[in-house]
This record gives sequence, C-alpha cells and structure tokens, in this order.
Amino acid sequence: MTTDRRVALVTGAARGIGLAIAQRLSRDGLAVALADLDQDALDRAAASIDGPVATIRLDVADRAQVIDAVARTERDLGGFDVMINNAGIAQVQPIAAITEAEMDRIHAVNVKGVLWGIQAAAAQFKAKGRAGKIVSAASIAAHEGYAMLGAYCGTKFAVRALTQVAAKEFAADGITVNAYCPGVVGTDMWTEIDARFAEVTGAEVGATFDAFVGGIALGRPQTAEDVARLVSYLASPDSDYMTGQCVIMDGGLVYR
Repeated sequence: MTTDRRVALVTGAARGIGLAIAQRLSRDGLAVALADLDQDALDRAAASIDGPVATIRLDVADRAQVIDAVARTERDLGGFDVMINNAGIAQVQPIAAITEAEMDRIHAVNVKGVLWGIQAAAAQFKAKGRAGKIVSAASIAAHEGYAMLGAYCGTKFAVRALTQVAAKEFAADGITVNAYCPGVVGTDMWTEIDARFAEVTGAEVGATFDAFVGGIALGRPQTAEDVARLVSYLASPDSDYMTGQCVIMDGGLVYR
C-alpha cells in the first residue's frame, strides 16, 4: 500500500504527551502509528484518533523492536516520513543514592530508545531515498540540572547531544533532527515525580509540583496539548530549515 498522506510513528503514544502528539498529527492530516508497551492502552488511544492509525507494541530499549516498528509503520500505513521519539521515564533519587540498576534502566529507555529511533528512522529514509524528520523528547532538564533528578537530567542532556550530532551527520540526506523541551507538564509522569519527591524529601504531596509551577512566568502548568503544538511545527514542512535544535517551550521557566 502506498499513500500521498504523510506518515508518523510516535513512541510512548498510549497516554500523556505521546497521545496528544499523535492526536495533533492526525488532525494535521498525517497517518499515525502509535507505539507503546501496553496494548490495551494503545487500543484505547487508537480509538481516539480520527484518521488512519496503526498500533505497535514496542519496547524502545530493544533496538531490533524499534527497527521492526519503523518497517511495520511503512508497511501498514503506506509510508514513513516522521519519527517522534517520545517514550521516556523519570526518576527521582539523590545523586549519591542512584544504583547501577536504576541508571541502566533510565538510560536504556531515555537514551538508547532515542538513539535506536534515530538510527532506524534515518536508515529507512535513506533506503527509500526520501527526506524525513526526526523529533525527540528532551526537556528543560536537557538545559539545566535539577537536584534529585540527576539521572533523568543526564539522559536528557544526552538526547540533546544525540540530536546535534545526528543533525550534522544526516543533513546531506535531507533529514532534519530536532528535539522538544517541555517544562512542568500536568501528566501522570509529573504526578509520579511529585509523589517521589514527597517520599524522599518529606515534602507534602503536591508541594514540589506547586513550587515548580510557581516559577513559570505564564502562571500555569503546561498541558500535553501545548507540547503537541510545538511538535506539530517540528514535524511539518514549516520547519524544513531547522535542524539540530532542542527547543524550550515551558511557559517561561528556563531561559537560554
């Protein structure tokens, strides 16, 4: 099957930011493949998409699975034009207490998962002789280190580096590589971060979230839909002259 409709693969798409991105790209006219670990959640997410959609059960830490997901997207939706490396996990831990197992797990998802997505997408674009867009999830934590989030910040700084290097290496092939850097987003991930801060520091539940939101110039937490608007631009032809950038969109919290 072939189609003139552009096609995107979104990882971590069963909920939160990933689902909002998939919904926005569908409204933009793209066919979307939703990839995540939980098939039941994927099925529910797919039901919210009003347009061509496919689901792929995927562990982004597994390179072979990521390569297969890209191939399946092309096969099932008739093309492949945009890779959204959105899947990621958080971790709250004093830097002195981070264990090898904890570091290995967050690195496998947040860094390896992005690297495998970049590799698989670029290989597919080049094999088909087409330009393409690779867009990955970074964070304000890719620009500034935060206490108690050392491992997480380290992985997001790594995404920033991978984005810059891949942009330079694939520019001649017409492939652009960028990243989006959200701030404090009102999703399940931030609920987990806040709860973990409460557990580790003794703060009241909700206090850490409120403290971060209190520093936002625009005066409110970010929504998943806010993030999706930026990703929509990075995935669109309007951003064709943009590559190697890790764009902060946080309501005015981190300034670079």
